[in-house]
Amino acid sequence: MTGPPYAVGVSAPAAKVLDTLPEHAENTVWDILAAAASDPWGFRQFNTDDVEGEDVRYAAVGQLSLTYWTNRPLRRLTVLNIVWLG
Repeated sequence: MTGPPYAVGVSAPAAKVLDTLPEHAENTVWDILAAAASDPWGFRQFNTDDVEGEDVRYAAVGQLSLTYWTNRPLRRLTVLNIVWLG
């Protein structure tokens, strides 16, 4: 990817989950998002059967997963969902 990292936003439902995470899980979320902001397509597509859904991505690390949408024209990522199985 060329250019500056994508800006990161968090949806209201994802923000509620983020507020309840233990500190180490929250730090992992921000680490994942830093990687995604640098290379939005570095994580796998959420639904590989959806030919128009290339910009919805899924990242999982241990007990934590998050789904984000990439807005290419605005160079923004929006976290749609966070799941913590801890």
